[in-house]
Amino acid sequence: MAKSKSRFSFFTEAAAELRKAHWPTRQEVLRLSLMVILICIIIGAILGTLDFGFTKFTLLVIGS
Repeated sequence: MAKSKSRFSFFTEAAAELRKAHWPTRQEVLRLSLMVILICIIIGAILGTLDFGFTKFTLLVIGS
């Protein structure tokens, strides 16, 4: 049977893994964040336009 690990070994192992991780530069973070915000705005505009169009079409068909 394997020897059980200390309860706190998780934290030391997690810290060791975080040191190995590739951390993006500030410029990369800003560029990618702006890209995500821009894509969200574009998708929101597309969905808002479709919603508005379907609402107008539905009201036209129902006749309210």
